[in-house]
Amino acid sequence: MRVISGSARGRKLKAPPGLSTRPMADKIREAAFSMLASLGVTPERVLDLYAGSGSVGIEALSRGATSVDFVEQNRVACDVIRDNLRHIGFETQARVNQTSVGMFLARVHQPYDFVIMDPPYADPDIVATMSTLGSSAAVEDGTILLIGHSPRVELPETAGALHCLRRRCHGDSCFSIYEALIEHEVESDEETET
Repeated sequence: MRVISGSARGRKLKAPPGLSTRPMADKIREAAFSMLASLGVTPERVLDLYAGSGSVGIEALSRGATSVDFVEQNRVACDVIRDNLRHIGFETQARVNQTSVGMFLARVHQPYDFVIMDPPYADPDIVATMSTLGSSAAVEDGTILLIGHSPRVELPETAGALHCLRRRCHGDSCFSIYEALIEHEVESDEETET
């Protein structure tokens, strides 16, 4: 596993040992960031949920993001993220939060312009977590969500404030890109009330 592009291009990244985490493959990360670029998305304040090795958030830093908050519950994976950040020299631009995604979203107070979600493929709560994210302080109007998932997982066109922009699959790995449309939701609610 390596950084695909940007200032740290080609640098190798460690993955947590064992099979409990499944880092997003280089090919999928490359396709996802290419699609983001085609949509004009240039992440600055990034939130990496279910961070695993931190590879996607580190990719965002390499491509010019100013800061990344990594959220990962597994202590060993958090240590790997910190090692990867030190190895590449990005530790001052990042915070590693060892906590569950639900706990983090319940206490977050700042919005991000780009959120990464790469949960376990068998996660039955993926849509509920998307809805929780969409109604949390982590998103604002225009926040982009990149979510990695199995082709066997049916994601909705909308989940709360999140609206699907694009989907793509490569073999047994897929990703979808959503945008938070919060101001539009408020306008729709006001129209319904009148």
